[in-house]
Amino acid sequence: MHVKILFVGPTESGKTVLANFLSDITENVGGEYRPTIGVRILEFEPHLDQSGDNRSSKVELWDCSGDFKFELCWSAVIKDCNGVVIVFNPDVPSHLKEIETWHGMFISSQSLQDSQCLLIAHHKPGCTVEEGRLSLDLPLTKLPLIHSNLEEEPEDVRNAFIRYLGNVVKAMSESREQEEMSIIM
Repeated sequence: MHVKILFVGPTESGKTVLANFLSDITENVGGEYRPTIGVRILEFEPHLDQSGDNRSSKVELWDCSGDFKFELCWSAVIKDCNGVVIVFNPDVPSHLKEIETWHGMFISSQSLQDSQCLLIAHHKPGCTVEEGRLSLDLPLTKLPLIHSNLEEEPEDVRNAFIRYLGNVVKAMSESREQEEMSIIM
């Protein structure tokens, strides 16, 4: 099965670092910040437990720039996506408001179930915001939220993301089955 996941969110939230980590791409993550130009597409095949079915899924992780100068391209990026992950830095107060905008542009405009969406509060080194201390407004409170800290709990982040991918694949399978049933009837 082919899965297209978008990583979106404000600039300097950690999307690229997370995308590289989750797709097992090793790049030099240290050093100065280099913003993503447009979009980067990373492909990988994680092992997903699909109810005893050991099929693998090919994942395209689209690491989208947080710069609004690329907004005209976003409708093309959104096309045929199966899931959206909004990444933000909880240490930056403006990110909490900005993620509402990202939700409106990338999630509300699609017919995705809440299980196909994910919020990642990416804690960078030296982050002062404690997990569980975020005040999110509707509709963001309906979405699953994970806290990522790649320095302290990298495998927890990976495992949570793999569970999310499993939910996306399950929603895709259910949607395909409903479509097939509607054709039959």
